[in-house]
Amino acid sequence: MRGTRAVFGVALAAVAVVATACGSGDPTKPSAAPSTAESSTTAGSSSTSGSPTPAQTDSIVVGSANFQESVVLADIYAEALKAKGVKVSTKLNIGSRETYIPALKDGSIDLLPEYSGVLLQYFDTKATAVSSTDVYAALQTAVPSGLTVLDQSSAEDKDAIVVSKDVAAKYHLTSIADLAAVAGKLTLGGPPEFKTRPDGVPGLKADYGVTFGSYKTLDAGGPLTVNALKNGQIDAGDIFTTDPSITQNGFVVLADPKFEFAAQNVLPLINKSKASDTVKTTLNAVSAKLDTKTLIDLLTKVVSDKQDPDATAKAWLTSVGLG
Repeated sequence: MRGTRAVFGVALAAVAVVATACGSGDPTKPSAAPSTAESSTTAGSSSTSGSPTPAQTDSIVVGSANFQESVVLADIYAEALKAKGVKVSTKLNIGSRETYIPALKDGSIDLLPEYSGVLLQYFDTKATAVSSTDVYAALQTAVPSGLTVLDQSSAEDKDAIVVSKDVAAKYHLTSIADLAAVAGKLTLGGPPEFKTRPDGVPGLKADYGVTFGSYKTLDAGGPLTVNALKNGQIDAGDIFTTDPSITQNGFVVLADPKFEFAAQNVLPLINKSKASDTVKTTLNAVSAKLDTKTLIDLLTKVVSDKQDPDATAKAWLTSVGLG
């Protein structure tokens, strides 16, 4: 999932493609990457007789990074909270971690779906945990004051170095380690921040001795990266393991025996001031139901079948008794 997320403010054309894939018909999903101030607001359903009345702190602004899966997960969180009578607004397609973590801290947004391993690396660049259990434990102390993580799900989505069948066959590639001898001839594609993050280009060099001949700045595992890989504009791409395009295009995911990409379990990252009992119980229930297969299925519906992310989220929540 994903070590890197596209930087806020990437080229308008690139973001428009991503936003379209995320369901441009939904008014909460703008056609270009917005600032947090430009995103739309959706009020949650009001409390009815017999339902718990949420505290004032249960008014939640749910944000997302600017890629399809994050939008789907944010919609799941938002719709689950609304089903419990929480007043919810959304600010979707915000950008990368470098943009939305400050927004969480200053209260511009309150809640986001995150990925355990890359979040740990963001807060602690010296962290060495790689397993789901160890990463989650390390996060408890790495998350800064004012923020907290809730229960992690078993759903996991990692960054992966992905190549086409032709490139894999030509250079006999099955593992990232196999790239060491040939990477100097190749072009790697990915989002801007992948060039500098510890679990990006620097990690490939440190862990595997892999240095690519060139780097092409694209999106965060989205249509620009996928199309560039299909068309031979890049030889390898940073694409997320739950992306339906991998199977659809016969791409090859290179093995990562040295754990360049640590465990990446989906979990809520929230401002502590908004983590009321109602909010925590609701989101923990979502995490308990969310697994990797479900995540792939949901993303396939949105990316491949062009279903609306919010409608897809509602349907899944209803199917598991959380809608």
